Amino acid sequence: MTTPTRKRKKAAPKTFKAAYDILKTNAAELQQQDEPDIDNLMTTVEESIAAYRICETRINAVQQALDAAFAEDGNTEKTHS
Repeated sequence: MTTPTRKRKKAAPKTFKAAYDILKTNAAELQQQDEPDIDNLMTTVEESIAAYRICETRINAVQQALDAAFAEDGNTEKTHS
């Protein structure tokens, strides 16, 4: 009797790039499977959700910073005109 191999749950990524790489890797693995790896599916999904949240948080932070920078730039230009 063989026991199914389980993927080890990795530590949560700390950077956008690391999180994005996890999402790309997991998506590629899922697309390449002829049959779903049900034994590891929950680990893959949980890992992907955590990575997605890191990416989403970083994208939102960058968007807010850009919005603030453009708002300040717009106020500066109006003052100097």
